[in-house]
Amino acid sequence: MSNGAHHVPLPVPGDVHSALLDAGLIGDPYWRDSETSLDWVHESEWTATLDFDLATKQAGRWTLSFDGIDCVAEVWLNDVRLGQAANRFLRHDFEAGEALTTGANCLKVIFRSNSKEAKRLAAASPYPVPYIAWNNRLPHYNFLRKPQCDAGWDWNIALSPLGLCGPVTLKHSTVARLDDVMVRQQHLYGSVTLEVDLHYTGFEAGMVETELVCDQQTVHHAAQVWPGEGSARLTLTIDNPQLWWPAGHGQQHLYDLKLRFGTELRTLRIGLRQVELVTDADETGNRFAFKVNGREIFMRGANWIPADALPARATPEAVRDLLTSAVEANMNMIRVWGGGQYEPDWFYDMCSELGLMVWQDFMFACNLYPAHDHDWLNSVRLEAQQQIRRLSSQPCIALWCGDNEVIGALNWFEESKTNRDHYLAVYARLNMALEDAIAEAQPDVGFWPSSPSVGRLNFGDGWHDDTSGDMHFWDVWHSSKDFEHYRSVQPRFCSEFGFQSFPSNRVIASFTEEEDRNVSSRVMDVHQRNPGGNSRIVETLARYFRFPEKFEDMTWLSQVSQALAMKTAIEFWRSAKPRCMGTLYWQLNDTWPVASWASLEYGGGWKLTHYLARKFYAPVLVTAQPDDETGDIVLWAINDTPETVHLHVTACRVSVTGAMAEAGVWARPCPTDGAVEIARIPSNNLREDEFLAFSWQDADGSHSGENDYLPLRPKDYRFADPNIHIEDDGDSISLTAERPALFVTLDHGGSDVWSDNGFTLLPGIPKVVHRSRARGGVHGDVKIRHL
Repeated sequence: MSNGAHHVPLPVPGDVHSALLDAGLIGDPYWRDSETSLDWVHESEWTATLDFDLATKQAGRWTLSFDGIDCVAEVWLNDVRLGQAANRFLRHDFEAGEALTTGANCLKVIFRSNSKEAKRLAAASPYPVPYIAWNNRLPHYNFLRKPQCDAGWDWNIALSPLGLCGPVTLKHSTVARLDDVMVRQQHLYGSVTLEVDLHYTGFEAGMVETELVCDQQTVHHAAQVWPGEGSARLTLTIDNPQLWWPAGHGQQHLYDLKLRFGTELRTLRIGLRQVELVTDADETGNRFAFKVNGREIFMRGANWIPADALPARATPEAVRDLLTSAVEANMNMIRVWGGGQYEPDWFYDMCSELGLMVWQDFMFACNLYPAHDHDWLNSVRLEAQQQIRRLSSQPCIALWCGDNEVIGALNWFEESKTNRDHYLAVYARLNMALEDAIAEAQPDVGFWPSSPSVGRLNFGDGWHDDTSGDMHFWDVWHSSKDFEHYRSVQPRFCSEFGFQSFPSNRVIASFTEEEDRNVSSRVMDVHQRNPGGNSRIVETLARYFRFPEKFEDMTWLSQVSQALAMKTAIEFWRSAKPRCMGTLYWQLNDTWPVASWASLEYGGGWKLTHYLARKFYAPVLVTAQPDDETGDIVLWAINDTPETVHLHVTACRVSVTGAMAEAGVWARPCPTDGAVEIARIPSNNLREDEFLAFSWQDADGSHSGENDYLPLRPKDYRFADPNIHIEDDGDSISLTAERPALFVTLDHGGSDVWSDNGFTLLPGIPKVVHRSRARGGVHGDVKIRHL
């Protein structure tokens, strides 16, 4: 790989920034404020060269396939131009036969500057196509088919990587070439029929032998092939199948599916499941719920963004760690957000193995798009076709969604507000192209036009309508409203909401000098991409907690604040089940070390929000919610398991002085179809210096937990020194306190996962925590922080 001045090896897959970094030609882009000093990388033209030998050039057709080229490039073989790429999300198949020779060959990929190409396309457009300039440091990336967040986002660095995103293969074919495989499942009367379409490019008329093998059954078919695009269908029925279930609802049984098309072989792993999107009308509006194998399941999860801003760092090992953390926090769904990328096959393999359902956006987010351009739109059609087929075998796929917030973006720009009809008509072209791709492919999961959306062909306000469809609720963060404002809505399904925090002091130390460690320093501002974000974190924190004296306490307290925000929202919305049937908070992970909404900071460490997610996403939960009309504190039980559970619930009043008194004991059955009221506690039963603590357990001890409720904000209590006694044997820590301590946090200096963190320590009741998963962190001295 070279730009004339720099020559470095480029792995495949690989990106130019990572190659330069590995060669020592640039420093870490994440260090301090290095970002803009590396703009020359994406502004340059780069050429990747590969010399290879071909022993024998057999008769037939030769295809050079690229799984992903990022983004605008020309492909040359032996000085013959094979073609051009302009879509990161396409597999490009170039006919290479005439250029290919026996013996030595030279393959070149010339990468044009992504950022310059975006400006050129925008300048050539017959009308303005707005993009969110405050969110994208690099302009006009809505003209490029590449991850939109590569231009920067309100959590991402703007590096605009370029390179090869998947394997490059040279394939020999005779009669026809196998391109795509489309798998559908039909569940009926205790059996599953697999319908497998083999999509090919035919080079001449002839017969091709095809074969399908699954569950010790084999189906053969001699397919008549004609020149051009075509397909051959194979079907196979499995009786008494072992079904695939989301995490927490059963096993993730997988079958091997083996395919043969002539001499080409493919092996897929599939799970047999039926997924339905339920949008029936009810007394409120229209439902939005997922039914899996006939069972409605409350979706608990978060939004997924690319695992790293440097693609080479998004290794399978790093991604598996993040996805494992999601499951460990009792999640059963993630949303692959539309401003990122369609992830590689191994990502979806992992989700299928772990039982994580995937809400899959098409890759459009927050901007308007040039759908007036026929070439651009045809490229999108092919992109959708390829991706739908590629992911059709994955049992984790639960939904295809047209875009992220593009309907809302119509109201964000002066051009589209002034002439909404024009821009809406162009948007409708894009949305219809995606809907047509779904209709043509007929995948066995549903399609949703946009997120948020009230429903098909409804171009209204999905941000503030909680009666139908999915909702994005951002009033608390973007409008600086109190956490209690989350209780002002009851979404049918909330697919985006969130609150920011700073990363841990350990992560902050990885990108700062000592002098940078101040919330208003330039470097901390650079590592905060949302305008006014750091000020909003600090201002909101001060509403709920006493102001800290040290920077290290400020960053920790920001994570307490974020955790309290998510706990407030999710516990309330779960208590509205079945009106609400899913919450996916923004966001699961980070792409680089940054202040953000993530619960897993860069590198995969658990913020306090992720520890609390393991509790507020527990399959069986008891939560306390205020009744605005009566002032009562209402205990609600939510059961997301497949069977009714019988709960024993105990509550007590806890004083800041350390005194505790019983507040009630209840035994109730908790069915699966909706939240159940356990008890009502008059608010005047608690003194001003008391809060409510409660615990629960089912009959056989399979489901148990603890929770608490503070009628006042934490800063309004006068917590005294709890006098915590600590016994540390290295892997387990025992803590006992004389007085209550809230959000007790083990600041252990490493990145291991603990069995609990951010918990309430009650007077005289020992708490033992241990390392539940080692992640290679440095085990330092244990430091305890608490309120």
